[in-house]
Amino acid sequence: MLRWTIIFLIVAIIAGVLGFGGIAAGAAGIAKILFFVFLVLFVLSLIRGGVGRS
Repeated sequence: MLRWTIIFLIVAIIAGVLGFGGIAAGAAGIAKILFFVFLVLFVLSLIRGGVGRS
């Protein structure tokens, strides 16, 4: 999922440089959402993995 976040971030940067404001904003929004979903899943996996070992 972090891979998709990076891809959308790169698309947003390229679109912003080329002057496509709407596309850049959309790609940046998607990248931001995917990043937060990744963080939540990462924290949950850390918590779940830590509980199972003890």
